[in-house]
Amino acid sequence: MKRSFIGFLAAFLVMQPARVHGENGSTENIAQLQIAARQGDAIAQNRLGLLYHTGQGVKQDYAEALRWYRQAAAQGRAWAQLSLGIMYEKGQGVPQDYAEALQWYLKAAGQGLAKAQYNAGLAYQKGRGVKQDYAEASQWFLKAAEQGFAEAQNKLGLLYDSGLGVRQDYAEAAGWFRKAAMQDHAWAQNNLGAMYLTGRGVVQDHAEAAGWFRKAAVKGIALAQNNIGLLYYSGQGGKQDFAEAASWFRKAAMQNHAWAQNNLGVMYEKGLGVPQDYAEALRWYRKAAAQDISEAQYSLGVLYENGRGVPQDQQQAKKWFSKACNNGFKPACDHTAVTARKETEH
Repeated sequence: MKRSFIGFLAAFLVMQPARVHGENGSTENIAQLQIAARQGDAIAQNRLGLLYHTGQGVKQDYAEALRWYRQAAAQGRAWAQLSLGIMYEKGQGVPQDYAEALQWYLKAAGQGLAKAQYNAGLAYQKGRGVKQDYAEASQWFLKAAEQGFAEAQNKLGLLYDSGLGVRQDYAEAAGWFRKAAMQDHAWAQNNLGAMYLTGRGVVQDHAEAAGWFRKAAVKGIALAQNNIGLLYYSGQGGKQDFAEAASWFRKAAMQNHAWAQNNLGVMYEKGLGVPQDYAEALRWYRKAAAQDISEAQYSLGVLYENGRGVPQDQQQAKKWFSKACNNGFKPACDHTAVTARKETEH
């Protein structure tokens, strides 16, 4: 039974971890900052909070950071409001409280702070501290995206691609992905590559897809590494190169990308771009099968059935064929049915 490569090319909705943002760096004289902060200078209060939050020049102290952020936030300092939201979201110095985090994000977002608008969008997208609302998320992402905030541009592209909270519009999705990709946003580069690969919102162009996948892949995005591996495997967008395909599959597989693990298993089973090695194929199939990749489960069944890379074991073969069939992989179901029929005939 011929088994094909399947690479998951959908754009993942990935939440980047919140980062602490502030006004200026941490090179100021702390004693002078403290004097200014005690005198009610909101900028100094926020900067002092940032130093205690990050432990720059002082011992990290979340309680002290909160104290200064609160004073600055009470005076309407947007960066301090954002930082308070981050501390509540992460549970730093306070019990984790998504609803409280959102309230601070909204205060800062209302003042036009792009990072706060983005964080508010994430809260609505994920339903953290508020009822999930993709339409509201899209509005906050748009506000940040229009200010050139790359993460928001990528998220907005994903919403247009999926039609969540907005009318599905592939051209609009590709446009936002491109804006973020041009700012070197790795996930947007992968997502724009997927648009070119499938011809969604752009003219299909495998070479262009490969170019964007490569930009994301070299930044360590496992999905992009698997995607460019698939293009090298098929020869779409360039010269077919099994060794190069195997190399990219390996990079993604080492990051526990399930489809890349399956694909690397195929390369070892068939000896494409690597020496044929059934034991190595078995190892990678096991990793993918453990993540419920039905094709890998089926391939394990085949190896056990034929004793390749492992002692022949019909019970193990049946187990893996059954798992693959239960996961909806038709060739496994067909194989199980044929085997059962043969057993009854004997």
